[in-house]
Amino acid sequence: MPHDPLADISTAAMQDRGASRGAPRVVPALTVVSHPVPRRVGDRRLLDALVAGRPVALSRNAPDFAPPGSSLGLPLADPFVSRKPLELSALPGGGVRLTVPEDGTHVVAAGAPLQGARDFGPPELKDGVALELSGRVVLLLHAVELDGPVAADTLGMVGESAGLRRLRGHIARVADLDVSVLIRGETGTGKELVAQAIHRLSPRGAGRFVSVNLGAIPKELAAAELFGSRKGAYSGATQDREGFFRAAHGGTLFLDEVGEAPPEVQVMLLRVLETGELYPVGASQPVKVDVRLIAATDAHLEEQIRDGRFKAPLLHRLAGYDLRVPALRERREDVGRLFFHFAREELAALGEAARLDSEDPHAEPWLPAPLASRLVRSAWPGNIRQLRNLTRQLVIGSRGQARLQADSQLDELLGVSVSAVAPVRAEAAPEAAVPRRKASQVTEAELLTALRANAWDLKATADALGIPRPSVYDLIERSPNLRTAGDLGAEEITRCFEACGGDLDAMARTLEVSKRALGRRLKELGLVAKGT
Repeated sequence: MPHDPLADISTAAMQDRGASRGAPRVVPALTVVSHPVPRRVGDRRLLDALVAGRPVALSRNAPDFAPPGSSLGLPLADPFVSRKPLELSALPGGGVRLTVPEDGTHVVAAGAPLQGARDFGPPELKDGVALELSGRVVLLLHAVELDGPVAADTLGMVGESAGLRRLRGHIARVADLDVSVLIRGETGTGKELVAQAIHRLSPRGAGRFVSVNLGAIPKELAAAELFGSRKGAYSGATQDREGFFRAAHGGTLFLDEVGEAPPEVQVMLLRVLETGELYPVGASQPVKVDVRLIAATDAHLEEQIRDGRFKAPLLHRLAGYDLRVPALRERREDVGRLFFHFAREELAALGEAARLDSEDPHAEPWLPAPLASRLVRSAWPGNIRQLRNLTRQLVIGSRGQARLQADSQLDELLGVSVSAVAPVRAEAAPEAAVPRRKASQVTEAELLTALRANAWDLKATADALGIPRPSVYDLIERSPNLRTAGDLGAEEITRCFEACGGDLDAMARTLEVSKRALGRRLKELGLVAKGT
């Protein structure tokens, strides 16, 4: 059987996501989300001192914040932020403690006024904590992966989060290769923008880029729309139709929502990918086409294959190189820059672009701090598309106003309560209820952290993540790096039983599976563990 180079390329893409090149260094950082001087948005301060065990003082005059990739920075320099510094100090295990002095800068952390000290653990830093300073400046306290230099070419993508930098690297590596690409990501994450970047950097960049949304084409017309048709091939076919494949000849065809392709279209797509030939509907002779295919989906195609709704050979051909576009909630440090990017476009259309040219640190922020905090804390189920639409509504709805104004409809869209919250003291604060959310919003790293923190108790893990217990099972099943007790072989269980002296708790921690399910497996094997 001949060697398939596409398999090597896809495998390389998957390995690059893991630790094949070593785990990146992770450090805490502060990123400017909103500032009275809009050009400061996106400036960042890496808190390397915390990693070295030294505290960091945060005030009006220090430290300096600089654009990612630049060594020249400036302090916040907001005259309403106190000269008396806040203190950030490292906690064991990678957390950060924020201490607010009396009579210092007024701080609101994650929507709650903060007095005294508050600790933020690694999961909170991974997600990002919005800090409002004096009701004017908003910073995001978060973890940053330092996995390489900032790219000079942003490929039209706004932001410098680790996920976006990795995505740019994948695009650069695959763009000049004439292989098919599968782009995965939630709705609204910008998959077409990624496809356009690949096309633009490829040898086909001078050719046509044809974009097709398969979810918007009636299933009975999909074959004719894609592959063309002959006059009289079906009712209403009064003339020959070229089809999208031939329209993209010499260029790139982008198929969005490829998971919506009908079964007969899947067969025809597979033939084109394998032979470079297609049969227009009603034709008896094949037509040669020279097209690079880029497909995108927000569906779980592997599940569709198991359900018989998608063909495995087609997935293997589409995924010559497999990319994932991160969700907006995974790149919260980019929210401020994205918001102001879209706002500039909307203001320019209204003839009011000068609103964002202010250099006066005494001016009232155009984006109020509480609103900026809510933007960065939102779940964004619609991702960048939702942020862009909301930005447009905010800008248009605030025409003629000195500052942006949010109405009740926007409050609902943001999904963040605006009711007053009592001041929080870390030492005496009661544990807040975890907000409910969708299982799709939980990352694999967050799931693993919660499982370990709750000793692999799935009910406790579900409560900690704010999702139903069955969703924890589903997430574990879908994760390539996690397993259940049912995945364990008898030999591995027996070895662990002997090494742990029959201690069920120790076995669950070692094997990293549910204690209850592991107990059942032990009984099946006739092993009696302690703690059962």
